[in-house]
Amino acid sequence: MTVFDQILRLLDHYNVSLTTVTSTVVLLLAASFVVVLINRVIRGWLRLLEGRISLPYQTVLAVTRAISTLLWVITVLILLDIWGVGLTGIWTLLVSAATVVGVGFLATWAMVSNFTASFFITLWRPFQLGDMVQVLPEAMRGRVIDRNLMFTTLREDDGSILQIPNNLFFQKIFRVLDRNDRFLFEELGALDRARNNVVPPPK
Repeated sequence: MTVFDQILRLLDHYNVSLTTVTSTVVLLLAASFVVVLINRVIRGWLRLLEGRISLPYQTVLAVTRAISTLLWVITVLILLDIWGVGLTGIWTLLVSAATVVGVGFLATWAMVSNFTASFFITLWRPFQLGDMVQVLPEAMRGRVIDRNLMFTTLREDDGSILQIPNNLFFQKIFRVLDRNDRFLFEELGALDRARNNVVPPPK
């Protein structure tokens, strides 16, 4: 039994046709040739533009790599179709994975950005507890009564509580109204603390 016969028997054992294997080899060779050819053509074209529009070499390299990656992705998709792998299931899996990764990234980014914003608010002190702050253009207005790593708490004139994400103060325009009123806020707080610490006279 020749080596070719052994290969055919092995392929038959795994239910793989010789046509599929041949098509795969031919496609890989053709894709390699096309990728190299297109990269040379595009690189030469971009080098001509490099002298005319001062195109950085990093841009040329990035464009050629992106085109090569795209061509190989198309090749892999064609190979999967040749081997009978359903592209619908693969697309569903990729979209689901991308969605999960995207949601996790956004959630992590929101938390980290709020933590960082809280640190810079503490460092630069654009406002302090007791200041009246108005966020524009939404016209959200209230007195700052608390701040943690995630939110700054504002109390509106009617007593409602607003929880403002800390990073919003770096994305929106805000203004501090009547800084002198802060003393009223602090004095009221000090007065409340003094009242709580008053010891009733002995009877």
